[in-house]
Amino acid sequence: MYYFVLYILIFSTLGFCSMGIDKQKAKKRKYRIPEKTLLLIAILGGSIGSLLGMYVFHHKTLHKKFSLGLPAIFIIQVFLLSLIFFLH
Repeated sequence: MYYFVLYILIFSTLGFCSMGIDKQKAKKRKYRIPEKTLLLIAILGGSIGSLLGMYVFHHKTLHKKFSLGLPAIFIIQVFLLSLIFFLH
């Protein structure tokens, strides 16, 4: 359980920071983090941090891929975790 929580914390921090970094790069018109990478971080367990970063930094909030996709990823992850924990 400890390693699972640590894993989620690491990927959530990565998701949050990647949203902030990408927002700063967008403002400076620099090379951006690809959207696929931002979504992959969320899928791999960083959905909480990615969602928080999206709203804290006001980044990608108008993109349906993110405004609908990140909450959907989070809901699916919570559902799957619920199944895993209740079946054990």
